[in-house]
Amino acid sequence: MSFFDLLQLSLRNLREAKLRATLTTMGVIVGVAMIVTMVSFGLGLQRNTIQRFKELDLFNEITVFGKSLSSLATAAQKNSNNNNNNNNNSEDNRANRDREREGRGAPDKPPEKILDDAAIAEISKLDGVASVEPTVFFNAYLRSNNHVQMQNVGGALVPNPATRFKEFTAGQMIAAPDSGEAVVDEEFARNFGYAKPSDAIGKTVDFLAPPEKGKDAEEEESPNFFGIPLEDEEEGKENAAPADSLVARTYRIVGVLKSEDENGQRRFRGLMPTAPLYISLKDARSWRETYRDTLSEVALELARSSGALKENEQIGYGSAVVRVSDPVKLTEVRKRITELGFGSFSIVDQLEQLRLVFLIINSALGLLGGISLLVASFGIANTMIMSILERTREIGIMKAIGAEDREIKLIFFIEASVIGLAGGVLGCLIAWGIDAAANRLAYRFILKPQGANYVDFFALPPYLWLGAIIFAVLISIIAALYPAARAARIDPVRALRHD
Repeated sequence: MSFFDLLQLSLRNLREAKLRATLTTMGVIVGVAMIVTMVSFGLGLQRNTIQRFKELDLFNEITVFGKSLSSLATAAQKNSNNNNNNNNNSEDNRANRDREREGRGAPDKPPEKILDDAAIAEISKLDGVASVEPTVFFNAYLRSNNHVQMQNVGGALVPNPATRFKEFTAGQMIAAPDSGEAVVDEEFARNFGYAKPSDAIGKTVDFLAPPEKGKDAEEEESPNFFGIPLEDEEEGKENAAPADSLVARTYRIVGVLKSEDENGQRRFRGLMPTAPLYISLKDARSWRETYRDTLSEVALELARSSGALKENEQIGYGSAVVRVSDPVKLTEVRKRITELGFGSFSIVDQLEQLRLVFLIINSALGLLGGISLLVASFGIANTMIMSILERTREIGIMKAIGAEDREIKLIFFIEASVIGLAGGVLGCLIAWGIDAAANRLAYRFILKPQGANYVDFFALPPYLWLGAIIFAVLISIIAALYPAARAARIDPVRALRHD
């Protein structure tokens, strides 16, 4: 018999037992629908999480770490101590804990080199690197709109490719490194008394410092005549308003960053730490070197006295954010950075752990749905066995006129496959309907009342529903193994005598 003859015979047998075939198919439908619905929920959760990471600009940035000033400062004591390794580990662990508290992550290995300008230039030349932005942050007293507060100030690369400088509530990014401009965020504008973020545009912000700080060693002498100030100069001083001795530098606000989302939550973008105010990286570094705090001064002196840092050698940066041109190149770039002797951190490390968690979740959800399909397989086996009892005489006649055991088995396999195929297709369609209805109900009764946007909680990729259909067919065929083998063993003589 040809395959089409066997298929026609199998379909006829199923039509003759419509109710039983329908009920058996319903079991497969329920099992497939449960598998697809549960796994699609797990895949949707994974997709939404990864998409969130992409929106936060975390897949194309690497944090690079160099030797910290504190580790250089204690170099002499370490070298003269027998517990050198223990001290090194203690210092590295302390630095790692500090970085984790700051949200920058910890390096994969202790850095071996100082991350200075030469190292930044070397990393910038690596294939796949789009930009390298050193991390320069400091605290300073700021005055704007007659308000004075101590704020964290960050240095920003100009121009800057990071997405955190792409969305502005008002204004624009700093035009040039020497433009004397600054950008602030919405919280800064609110804290300094601006009614609207746009009101801060064009206003100035003063950086305050002690009067003796930042002055040149030799002040320029004013014009005089044998020690007597010129008359015009003296008159100018009398007419001029007294200068504020605390104002060290003044910047003009040119942009207000959009720091909050639609729900009023603070935005987080990229691996670079956030700050309420940014100036150019050049200005930030100049300020930090000029107005270095006492602890940093002590650490610098210890590093130079110990020989760990030469007199003509730069302090370098604690870390820098490397931005790659393509996320696919991130792993290779990070490998090259490690070979250069620097430590690094990437969110990809946590992503691998996250994928493992989602794999466990999806497996558990698929197992729960698979139990329903396993129960359905017993229904298929029961249907096939009942079919044998009803068609024993028919099977005997077929074998008497020359039907082979293989053909008898194929009839039952085809019947089971038809049940599995129909149940799989209908189960996937029902699962798709459940997913769509659940999304709309969740938005209507959960998300919308809270002002959140629509979220698709389920992901139904082609491989999922195709795999579910194939799995249903395979389970059906396995369930038909015993009934088919039993039908093939029927003795035609006894079968012909069967009532």
